Amino acid sequence: MLKRLDSRLRGNDEKLAKCSFYESIKIYYTGFMIHFSRVCLDTFGYELPPRILSSEDIENRLSTVYERLRLPPGRLELMSGIRERRLWPEGTRPSEAATLAGKRVLETADIDPKDIECLIFTSVSRDMMEPATASFVHDKLGLSSSALIFDISNACLGFLDGMVMLANMIELGQVKNGLIVSGETAEELLESTLLTLLEDTTLSRKSIKPAFASLTIGSGSIALYMRKAKDSEDRPRLVHGTWQANTEHSDLCHGGQKGASTTLMATNSEALLHRGVETAQMTWKRFSTKPGWGAEDIDRFFCHQVGSAHAKLLFERLGLVPEKNFETLATLGNVGSVSAPITMAMAMEQDAYQRGQKGALLGIGSGINCLMLGVEW
Repeated sequence: MLKRLDSRLRGNDEKLAKCSFYESIKIYYTGFMIHFSRVCLDTFGYELPPRILSSEDIENRLSTVYERLRLPPGRLELMSGIRERRLWPEGTRPSEAATLAGKRVLETADIDPKDIECLIFTSVSRDMMEPATASFVHDKLGLSSSALIFDISNACLGFLDGMVMLANMIELGQVKNGLIVSGETAEELLESTLLTLLEDTTLSRKSIKPAFASLTIGSGSIALYMRKAKDSEDRPRLVHGTWQANTEHSDLCHGGQKGASTTLMATNSEALLHRGVETAQMTWKRFSTKPGWGAEDIDRFFCHQVGSAHAKLLFERLGLVPEKNFETLATLGNVGSVSAPITMAMAMEQDAYQRGQKGALLGIGSGINCLMLGVEW
């Protein structure tokens, strides 16, 4: 059907061939590559939780386990590259965390909440199964009743997926602007994991491995106000992106509720590392084919941050310069869907990513899915 439509359009005049509808068909039809020309990343806002939990703190809590299994102190930081992560006050809901970041964006950009046309909540964490967590954020931010609101869930890729969804709507003229929010809450997962490790006396060095990734998780929140770009834009613009699914490996990382108040995650970290990087290689091969978006053209990379070994292998396999990778891993840990966007926001705040530069968001999520987005400032 798309091929027949494309053929008919090519037979019409040049003006028709350049209409927004035809452009959207081309984006879909060209396969695994999207191009944007009218999407601005206007304002980021983030909130860091007040409590700091170090890797040393975690190891002290697990001292009896370490002694029994003869694990050397410092192992957690050495293997992950994570010195500390942050946690919210007890009882903080994902919607409350996301609202903090959303309010920061509205205040920083001086935006009337009633002018927001779309709200997308994108966390791994959520308040409950139903209704959408976006409903609670919408109410707390005081947005208009005419705003389109919904959740997007795709493990750690949720925020980047939200960017693509909102960008498509802006590009097609369906909305002029929107707000993407994410609030990750790691407290229950960390506590459940620690209690399980302390209570299970049958654990061995081998059987403890699936729980290791849970100890790298941290909390945080991020929000982004996106809008239609101006003719002469002075803010970053979303330019293009591509993706890859490798779902035959969807069994490598599973997380969820185990009873009324217990959340656990089991991860085959080593296999996930290699299959994730393998998926990223396939994605990068397409992403970098766009003229001006090769490894040498990009000034800064902002990755979903899992661990130092992951970043090292990723940059080696993709042939990227490690010094171009802006990292927050050591002090934030793995913050799920918040990781890549909060890293870009902090780079902008610290002038590590500036006007005149190109940046690339490299996202990998369990499933396995990969999404890469190009941002030009």
